[in-house]
Amino acid sequence: MGVRRDGRETAVQFLFSKDITKESNLEDLDNFFSLSTARSGAKKFAKELLQGILDQKENIDQIITANVDNFEINRLSAVDRNVLRLAIYEMRYRSDVPTAVCINEAIEISKRFGTEDSGRFVNGVLDKIKD
Repeated sequence: MGVRRDGRETAVQFLFSKDITKESNLEDLDNFFSLSTARSGAKKFAKELLQGILDQKENIDQIITANVDNFEINRLSAVDRNVLRLAIYEMRYRSDVPTAVCINEAIEISKRFGTEDSGRFVNGVLDKIKD
């Protein structure tokens, strides 16, 4: 697995843990990283992603809400919600990752950590918001 994929997966895992505890800060990131098996380059990339996602979380959540039919954001599975946050952040706020890569990475991560339907769901939402 590449460093960026590893970093993305680590970021999703951290966001998932924050969803469960209802917190949205990076205060215990070092503690989380001490338990993570991610390589140091992946952790560095994950931290960049997490800082950006948390800075833009309100805007990102508005984008998600506007593009999911008949769902409130808090009714989405925690995995799907956080994979979408990651992908939308990369699509909208980072210029170093092509949209197709963001979508593909999100689909693969959602398949790994989500349900059987997560990949299709994430793909459908991201397809609606791609530029």
